[in-house]
Amino acid sequence: QVQLVESGGGLVQPGGSLRLSCAASGSMFSIYTVGWYRQAPGKQRELVLTMSSGGGTNVADSVKGRFTISRDNAKNTVYLQMNRLKPEDTAVYYCYARYSEYNYWGRGTQVTVSS
Repeated sequence: QVQLVESGGGLVQPGGSLRLSCAASGSMFSIYTVGWYRQAPGKQRELVLTMSSGGGTNVADSVKGRFTISRDNAKNTVYLQMNRLKPEDTAVYYCYARYSEYNYWGRGTQVTVSS
């Protein structure tokens, strides 16, 4: 069983930056695929970025060149660095971890991009 807790969300002006963190409980964190999804009001949850245990990434076109994902397996933590934020990035951001048929989600953290 893995528990995921996100932090770092908030209000930021367009063009600004935020870094989200996701702390995971449990062991063997390094074998998990981890990532971030987001859900804006009235829209379906969508993939933002994922990173496999081997370091390969999958990136949504909408965030390419602006968002990056990283992980610190020693700290059981995954990060989402968001730069050049846009109002359309406003959403609840969810941390995600997967291994085999096991999927885990955090409760989400709100990111609002507004002037």
